[in-house]
Amino acid sequence: MTTTLQRDTHRSAAMASGLMVFAGVLLLIAGILDVLRGIMAIAEDEVFVNTQNYVFEFDLTTWGWLHLIIGALAIIVSIGLFKAAVWARVLGVALAGLLIIANFLSLPYYPVWSIVAIAMYTFVIWGLCTARKDDFAPTGGTGGRSAHHM
Repeated sequence: MTTTLQRDTHRSAAMASGLMVFAGVLLLIAGILDVLRGIMAIAEDEVFVNTQNYVFEFDLTTWGWLHLIIGALAIIVSIGLFKAAVWARVLGVALAGLLIIANFLSLPYYPVWSIVAIAMYTFVIWGLCTARKDDFAPTGGTGGRSAHHM
C-alpha cells in the first residue's frame, strides 16, 4: 500500500515537473516568435494585413514595440521556469494572460499567428496552473528522492 502511494506521489511530481518544463519551453518559443514579430512590425514589414476601421487600431510600430518588449519578458520568465522559481510561475501566468489580450487586439494585423499565439499562451497558463506547489517540495539531498522514499 505504501509503495503504491509513494509511486503515485512520485508520478504526480514527475507530471507536475513535466508540465512546468512544457510551459517553460512553450513560453520560450512563443517569446522568441513574439520578439521576431515585434521586429517585423517595427520594420513595417509587409506581412501584416492592413485593416480599415478597426476599433483598437494602433500604429504598427507601436504593436511592434509592445510585442518586442513583452516577448523579451516572456523569454526571461521562461528561463526562471526552467529553474522552478515561484516568481517565474506567477509572472508566467500574468504575462501569458497579457499576451493573450495583446494577440487578441492585434488579430486584424496578423490573424492566423494571433490565433496560434493565443492557443500557445493558453497552454502555458494551463501548464503553470495545473502543477501544484506541493509537487515541488525540497528533496532533502537524496538524489532527487525524498527521505520517506528510501
